[in-house]
Amino acid sequence: MSEPLPIYPTAGIRALEAALPAARPSLMERAGLAAAELARDLAGDGRPILVLAGPGNNGGDALVAARHLKAWFHRVEVVCAADPARLPPDAAAAFAAWQRAGGGCLTEPPRRGDWGLIIDGLFGIGLTRALGEPYGTWVSRINDHSAPILALDIPSGLDADSGLALGPTVRARHTLTFLALKPGLLTADGPDHCGKLHLRTLNVPPSSFPPAPGWLLNAAMVRGFVRPRPLNSHKGQFGSVAVLGGAPGMTGAALLAARGALAAGAGRVYVGLLHEAALTVDCLQPELMLRPPATLPDLASVSVIAAGPGLGTSAAAVAHLEAAIGRTVPLVLDADALNLIAAEPALQEAVSRRSAPTLMTPHPAEAARLLDTTVEAVQRQRVEAASRLAARFNAWVALKGVGTVCAGPTAPWFINTSGNPGLASAGTGDVLTGIVAALLAQGLGPREALLAGVHVHGLAADRLVEQGIGPIGLTASELIGAVRRLLNEWAYGLSP
Repeated sequence: MSEPLPIYPTAGIRALEAALPAARPSLMERAGLAAAELARDLAGDGRPILVLAGPGNNGGDALVAARHLKAWFHRVEVVCAADPARLPPDAAAAFAAWQRAGGGCLTEPPRRGDWGLIIDGLFGIGLTRALGEPYGTWVSRINDHSAPILALDIPSGLDADSGLALGPTVRARHTLTFLALKPGLLTADGPDHCGKLHLRTLNVPPSSFPPAPGWLLNAAMVRGFVRPRPLNSHKGQFGSVAVLGGAPGMTGAALLAARGALAAGAGRVYVGLLHEAALTVDCLQPELMLRPPATLPDLASVSVIAAGPGLGTSAAAVAHLEAAIGRTVPLVLDADALNLIAAEPALQEAVSRRSAPTLMTPHPAEAARLLDTTVEAVQRQRVEAASRLAARFNAWVALKGVGTVCAGPTAPWFINTSGNPGLASAGTGDVLTGIVAALLAQGLGPREALLAGVHVHGLAADRLVEQGIGPIGLTASELIGAVRRLLNEWAYGLSP
């Protein structure tokens, strides 16, 4: 999915369906045909196809698909335990059409079968609780089978809004979703259960869709933010980043952020280390200018301050953070800066009153502290949590994790598509802080800097994995060079 695409929660999809005029063929007929066409391509080898049809409209989509596949001379076995008299009207019509086509129904999935494909049409986007029986057992049974699974609209058992697996949940190799993307496909447990995503808008015209509350964040959306540099350039044109952090035992965090900022194109990078016996030079990156932290807010040339990597929670850290918050330059807050703000109402108020742009990059535990809630509550509603933080602090926020959610003080929000488990290692968040700060220093607005920084950070990890580096053992330091290469590809149109 290379183009920017809108994302709608369940309520938005329901509203869209209700607003569409009655059309022929119906949305269910269109969805079932689209599912059958994809299933035909995926099955391919002549083995039978197992179709699981649930008690709602998702089951109706599956029955329409089964009917088309049968008409195309595929061997199809359908499992449907629902009472036909209790099916919704469209699903009941699909069931009757399946019977008229000569199709029958099994009451449970066979324990063994040489299927070329399994179609999951049990439950769609309306599911809000764990699957009851017999469906939980059915899901476990098909997950244990070697045949690939194609889920219709969303894997059964997955919450379409939060992306949480509510209990037994289908692990699909492919998911065909209808009308528009849903948040749960892209964040939390969603990517682990969806496999490859396919979208079909079912020939609904774009003019019928309401304004999207969210968008898919991918390279197509952000690569144009990074432009080639004029030949007549000097370092002052690309801004200066000051990194505040590096308490005893955590010097590396500040250095990683600073190195990330330098590789992402900042003209100059200063580092204020809180360690009393701090380095005076970074031997691996001597271009960095290491200074006492008290001098950083006084540097007239500073374009952006990045506070938090390895900052610690000492009284000195609080004082330096207060000074940074008080500066009228863009501010990127991460790690211990967020923890200190969460613990101090006065700092919270100071951040929310800032006139210069503020960007925050919390992981779920930091977000929970800032919102005075639990990590579980944040993960249950990642989009809502990111949006609440953005509104509370008048900031652009990246809630990190699978499908990082980026939100600003006003809609829309974005869900990132890049990244892999290699980013689950120490220091990668510090590198992101430096990247975002550097993009701000070069003149990007807060929205553009955050979106481009989040995406290129994840994409760098993806590129490294393609080269055989990670995801196991991928390090934060290795990301930095990959980020530089990608930004130059974007700016100059270079081939990967």
